[in-house]
Amino acid sequence: MPDYTRGARALQDRHDTRRLADRLDERFVAEPALTPERRALIERQPLFFLATADAAGRPQCSYKGGDPGFVRVLSDTELCFPNYDGNGMYLSMGNLAENPHVGLLFVDFSGRPPSRLRVNGRAAVALDDPLTATYPGAQFVVRVVVDAVFPNCPRYVHRMELVEPSRFVPGADGAAPVPEWKRADWACDVLPADDPARAD
Repeated sequence: MPDYTRGARALQDRHDTRRLADRLDERFVAEPALTPERRALIERQPLFFLATADAAGRPQCSYKGGDPGFVRVLSDTELCFPNYDGNGMYLSMGNLAENPHVGLLFVDFSGRPPSRLRVNGRAAVALDDPLTATYPGAQFVVRVVVDAVFPNCPRYVHRMELVEPSRFVPGADGAAPVPEWKRADWACDVLPADDPARAD
């Protein structure tokens, strides 16, 4: 069960939702397992949102995208996802070395009805993980040990459809187009030595 902070309890009491919050814990949060239904929701998503914080508690929230199935449920209590080439700042991934606690938010915008699932856990960057080789184009894999899994009320989730998948998701051979910003004058001279943009 999530530990309700004093702030959460104060708002629950102000709005008379403490009983409801406790019932939601009993009904939906007590089982921290990635059940088959939860697994199916996670593995059909082409995106999720990742929340991390550094040692001082300063947050980062990032969007992670890939082909459906890029987040894999490895067991009832563990999942993983790849880290693809980005802007090289590693804000979210760097936080994991200082504070492993993460929140993942999965939203099925196309579902009937739409649905949301929160996964809280402890994550670690796995630089030499053998699973990296199974993700073409991945720099490394992040493994998450699950502490809590719970659905959220989906009533404010907008119905949306995927118009076009990102062309930058690496293909089966790991290749991906070079983003234009890497060709800009301000960036091209500071790219990593092995960046494909240098070959252009």
